[in-house]
Amino acid sequence: MSRPVDARDAGVGSTEPARSAGAGFAGAGAGQLPPGLDREHGLELLRGMLRIRRFEERAAELYSLAKIRGFLHLYIGEEAVGVGVIGALTPDDGIVATYREHGQALARGVPPGALMAEMFGKANGCSRGRGGSMHIFDLSRRFYGGYAIVAGGLPIAVGLALADKLAGREGRVTACFFGDGAVAEGEFHESLNLAALWELPVLFACENNLYAMGTPIEQELARTDIRARAESYGIEAEVVDGMDVLAVEAAARRAAAGVRESGGPRFLELRTYRFRAHSMADPDLYRGKDEIEDWRHRDPIHLFETRLREADLVADADLEALEAEVAAELAAAVEEAEGGPFEPVEDLTKDVYAP
Repeated sequence: MSRPVDARDAGVGSTEPARSAGAGFAGAGAGQLPPGLDREHGLELLRGMLRIRRFEERAAELYSLAKIRGFLHLYIGEEAVGVGVIGALTPDDGIVATYREHGQALARGVPPGALMAEMFGKANGCSRGRGGSMHIFDLSRRFYGGYAIVAGGLPIAVGLALADKLAGREGRVTACFFGDGAVAEGEFHESLNLAALWELPVLFACENNLYAMGTPIEQELARTDIRARAESYGIEAEVVDGMDVLAVEAAARRAAAGVRESGGPRFLELRTYRFRAHSMADPDLYRGKDEIEDWRHRDPIHLFETRLREADLVADADLEALEAEVAAELAAAVEEAEGGPFEPVEDLTKDVYAP
């Protein structure tokens, strides 16, 4: 049964839900590059997205071989969000992520070897093998973890921002990633309310991939315009084409600058799409192949690569070199994970109970 949808649900001038690829973003991801984008920065963005894609593809293979156990939620298709948002942050900024966080961890600079070892459950992993795929943590990079509880990271981010404010650490931003499914949780509203009420430096980054696990957004939310929910708390919010890395980066820079200037929160609704199922354990029976294929035409890596080619900023040799670089890096990461030790059995209760 269909229902009326707010005109902003699918972008400018549309009265349909944002189900089709690029809805409301006519021409997005194509056309002229923005002034000032140079070859070095273009390659940096492309390298970041390609590193995530190839890491995730390899992780899927290793999961099938039972090298990675538990759950595995892939970021394939959403690379522009992680690379674009994190590229707009500084090393002093904090990041709180979801259980689909391998991409954000890589974009933040967590070494691929430490990340892969963590997914293997090895002691040389970034969380000593105790977190696994869904709980990546790196204090040295202010990467405060993925959280397996939907919306569980939102109050954590608010708490980190509150700590920064109380300690007088001006200019810091805490970026919080979460999916559209988190919007229906109570923590979402509590966190946005407190961030607005206390004027906390939080950048809320909603990765709206149209599905909460297997539930389409129009069957989950009475009003699918997520931006409007943030605005209802007096938070400045923007809808962004999450398949366009340059659009994401530009929006994130504006939002982060707004947080630093005002000390209060900002909100981005990043409309993106995951090409793979919710997790490796998901048969993906809730959406059609045509829909997935439609979105694959807006693959963020292919779109950006095409724009760089058309602007004569990259050539075939550059792309081949990038692929070779990422492949070597990934091979080394797998070798590091394979060769890493498991934590000794006698240490399994360490850090669980206080002395």
